[in-house]
Amino acid sequence: MTDRTKTVTWEDPMIGAAAMPTMSGLEYMRALQEGTFPPPPILHLMNMDLLEVSEGRVAFTAQPDESHYNPIGAVHGGFACTVLDSVAGCAVQTTLPQGFGYTSLEIKVNYLAGITATTGPLTAVGTVVKPGKRVAFAEGVLTDGTGRVVATASSTLLVFPIGG
Repeated sequence: MTDRTKTVTWEDPMIGAAAMPTMSGLEYMRALQEGTFPPPPILHLMNMDLLEVSEGRVAFTAQPDESHYNPIGAVHGGFACTVLDSVAGCAVQTTLPQGFGYTSLEIKVNYLAGITATTGPLTAVGTVVKPGKRVAFAEGVLTDGTGRVVATASSTLLVFPIGG
């Protein structure tokens, strides 16, 4: 057996979280993209990068590796679910006014193809289907480097006031 290691480092996640109530969701997501705030630690853990931000839409890349494997030698479905949950939520965040945040209420994932460490970089796109003042709906699509869809998701998110 050969041991493998992975070191994950991150910055203080509360820097961005503290600033979130002072700006609209779109302003906040653009500030994250521009590096104004440190990225959330989950991005480092899941090997994700924020690619695109516009109102009602975000895109991330994600690079699975062996540390994401399940017992049968493939990337755990939770990896795809986490990436899709992230893009769905962040897409909704781009539609929210200042002083509002979101949390996932429900996510349904369809796994369409297996993922391994050799699948290569994945692209996830989240799109708001229906914004809302209390509940919002979003979809996510996860594709491999050839454009093949490997998973999709539909998500229901709770919208609520945050901060002071």
